[in-house]
Amino acid sequence: MEGFATENERIHGINSHRLLRGGKPPSPNTLSPRQMESLVAICDTFMPSIDMHDTGDEDLRRFYMTSASMIGVPEHYGGYVCGKLKNPNLGLLFLALWLLSTWYGTFFICGTASLSNRFPYFQRFSMVSQKRREEIVVSWSMSYFSILKMLYKSLKFLISRIFFTLVDENHKNPSWKAIGYSGPDPEFVNSKGHEHRLERDQSERPGGYENVEQHGPLYKAIFDMGSPKILLKDSLENFGFTTSISPDQTLAIHCDVVVVGSGSGGGVVAGVLSKAGYKVLVLEKGSYCARHNLSLLEGPSLDEMYERSGFLSTDDLNALILAGSTVGGGSTINWSASIQTPNHVIKEWSEEYGLELFSGKSYKEALNIVCEKMEVQSHTKEEGFNNEVLRRGCLELNYPVNNIPCNAPSDHYCGWCSLGCKDGKKKSTQETWLVDMVNSGNGVILPKCEAWKVLYDQKVGFRKKSKGVVFDFTDENGKKESHVVMSKVTIVACGALNTPALLIRSGLKNSKIGRHLHIHPVIMAWGYFPTNASLVWPDEKKNSYDGPIITAMSTTVANFDSSGYGAVIQTPSLHPGMFSILTPWVSSIDYKKRMSRYSRTAHIFALARDKGSGDVRQFPNSLTYQFDSKDEKNLMNGLEKVLRILAAAGAEEIGTHHLKGDRLNVKHASTKEFEKFISEASTRGIKDLSNPICSAHQMGSCRMGIDQKHSVVNQRGETWEVEGLFLADSSVFPTALGVNPMVTVQAISYCTAQSILEFLRVNSRN
Repeated sequence: MEGFATENERIHGINSHRLLRGGKPPSPNTLSPRQMESLVAICDTFMPSIDMHDTGDEDLRRFYMTSASMIGVPEHYGGYVCGKLKNPNLGLLFLALWLLSTWYGTFFICGTASLSNRFPYFQRFSMVSQKRREEIVVSWSMSYFSILKMLYKSLKFLISRIFFTLVDENHKNPSWKAIGYSGPDPEFVNSKGHEHRLERDQSERPGGYENVEQHGPLYKAIFDMGSPKILLKDSLENFGFTTSISPDQTLAIHCDVVVVGSGSGGGVVAGVLSKAGYKVLVLEKGSYCARHNLSLLEGPSLDEMYERSGFLSTDDLNALILAGSTVGGGSTINWSASIQTPNHVIKEWSEEYGLELFSGKSYKEALNIVCEKMEVQSHTKEEGFNNEVLRRGCLELNYPVNNIPCNAPSDHYCGWCSLGCKDGKKKSTQETWLVDMVNSGNGVILPKCEAWKVLYDQKVGFRKKSKGVVFDFTDENGKKESHVVMSKVTIVACGALNTPALLIRSGLKNSKIGRHLHIHPVIMAWGYFPTNASLVWPDEKKNSYDGPIITAMSTTVANFDSSGYGAVIQTPSLHPGMFSILTPWVSSIDYKKRMSRYSRTAHIFALARDKGSGDVRQFPNSLTYQFDSKDEKNLMNGLEKVLRILAAAGAEEIGTHHLKGDRLNVKHASTKEFEKFISEASTRGIKDLSNPICSAHQMGSCRMGIDQKHSVVNQRGETWEVEGLFLADSSVFPTALGVNPMVTVQAISYCTAQSILEFLRVNSRN
């Protein structure tokens, strides 16, 4: 695999490793040689080279023979923790790596298991035998000390995901054939090839790309802040924006509306306001990844399109969080589920929280409008592996199971939508509302531009008045530039994690900003469906990562007939990297055996409508979340049902993600053994870091209300503190929603957009 980087690698800035070229470390690896010595040993403890002479499968043998250090995992790990990741406990990880490079530090952290039976007895971690090292990391995972459990998770999660997502110059990983994974969608690769990448037409204006067929319908409105400022200025003025450049090259852009964020909230508002004739500028922290500009490679896609490269977690690593960070936001990488706001939620928000918005006709109309815009439908021609298992298990047990409406056509059989939509059939905001903005000729998008501060003054009595945003752009060389947008109205729509941080940086004092974060905690279980069984089901040609991601849902423990504070049961999208994070590690050989069954292992999860809440006032440096005992009980009830569903669907083996690697061979277990397993798995709880909890929905951190003592925005979506500053994202949810939030975000934002239109009309007359 030696040689020069390919053109694709040069485009993505890939620094070739001697064996694998899966992308350069996202930041320089500044770990010391001593820390790297420890890290290499730890990586090869989790993923060592294992000689499997007794297998006749060459792909499987290659997988077992490949160690983490052979493919550059330690270097990439160092790059992530030294620059990309943020966690208040990272300093402890660096200290642990240094201590493990010493005999006394190793003894302190690892205990007697690190001792040799020969003088001088004490030894560095890298000198300990593989068998003993494995015993040590298992002891960390089960330790009574939470700090050792966190050390284990910080190592296992990151090492495993890097190992299964790194690719060589042919876009392959040495494990993929062995585990039955195709890599990027073969249909996409075969039709377009991986060498096809977004290329700038230098003859056009800054940000102009060649055509919509290749690069999606936003190509006319995407502007590159890295272009020469004078050219950028002229191009913006051609769109009707007023601009100026100061002597220090700071660009000032004047418009009617600035929208921070382009997801399900910001995209809707930008589309509505620009179509009404107002000049709209959208700032997006992420990059523009459209259609054939996608790679559909898990690792690069997570790096490019997700908050913190998909490695975001709570400070204690008890919850792993996925959030979009790209043009289109979460709507670009979500799983297509398009569920309208449940009636019990509408009733709660309107009656208990006094929000008349949700009981009125306008909100119901908004729900229908956004669903029509996204072409939502509830029928699919063919279900994927996981959803077939969920549906069959529910029918066998007489549990309720419903079709989930999706914002994609019925023939959209694609399991890669969490990495972007290859053909634009999934109707994210970059295929709908932002297209309206482009077609209006009144709006532009500035990717890779992070809003740093909202500007306002004191001209309206005791209330501040918004007047724009300061934003930062960082070029390819790491040089940061600051620029200004002056506007009549400011809309912050950068999600429940980032919106509070921006408001706090801007000096807003409302005590509710950043509190009351809800995350829809998720707990999963798995079932193995082998192809060598007497009756192969699902079809042996189907794989766990194939097909529409969510098309079925059970509400058997959801309590939809009352409060809705229960758990819905759905299916996830798990490509090998994310799958490997969740898969329990009890030994290196057991782990590789589990991973070798990837393509025929179904996953189902329980998602709770949570009463527990988190705090993101210090985000991105800190994110905390406290589970509520009722949520824990609901998740455990959901886990019990999930395990029964998997067994009823015909799984040969079922299991949880508990750190002990619990699993049961259903085919050979007695009824008593089965019930005992279910009981133990569903009563353990989640507060001791023993079960990985996931979240793909975040909401409520700047909630809507009828008074400023208990909320951040009013029913119009306008902040109590600053006139003309509106919020339009999931942060305004009064409570957790309990189902996939995309439709609700868009409906609320559509209503907020109508309020903004009225605000602009009134102020234009004054």
